Amino acid sequence: MPSPNSTAKATVRNSWQTDLLWLAGIFLFTGTIEYLRGSLPLGVDGKFGWWEGNIWSNETSQRFADPYSLTHLTHGILLFCILRYLAPRLPASKRLLIAALIEGSWELVENSLMMIDRYRAVTISLGYSGDSILNSMSDILMMCLGFAFAMRVSFRVCIATVLILEIGCALWVHDNLTLNVIMLIHPIEAIKHWQMAGAPAGLSH
Repeated sequence: MPSPNSTAKATVRNSWQTDLLWLAGIFLFTGTIEYLRGSLPLGVDGKFGWWEGNIWSNETSQRFADPYSLTHLTHGILLFCILRYLAPRLPASKRLLIAALIEGSWELVENSLMMIDRYRAVTISLGYSGDSILNSMSDILMMCLGFAFAMRVSFRVCIATVLILEIGCALWVHDNLTLNVIMLIHPIEAIKHWQMAGAPAGLSH
């Protein structure tokens, strides 16, 4: 006869397996909606790429990862902390599903025509044309990785990691999650001027 402990572990394992299937469904649903709205699977050139490190390139947001992938790791850490505070009794797998739903919803909003135009108008994403489906799926995956990382470390480590990612991105590419949100909601010309200082010669808004 199974012990109560082994039964409880089996229940948790089955719950995770079921929720991971739902998680895969979120990826599939988000990617399908983006495809039906006209997003390209691999970008305009149709070529697969693992990395694009130049944020001024038209291949940014088209490859599997780019510097902005780090902001999605931050999403995952922040969503874990927020959901742990708001729903501490909810199983971690359920909180991950909620986080993935939020991230997937953001991907759909971010790649809408209205938001693409907003990015072009007020941020340094001058030639932004929306994420490829590959990059969008990677963004959700990065969020999940950030969430999984936060599950295994202390709150202090989470905060320290977010600060490192934000400061690191600001120093590296003159952009990060905080600056992105500020510029989308209430553009500040001084911030844009500082950000554009890193642009290639001849590139201007």
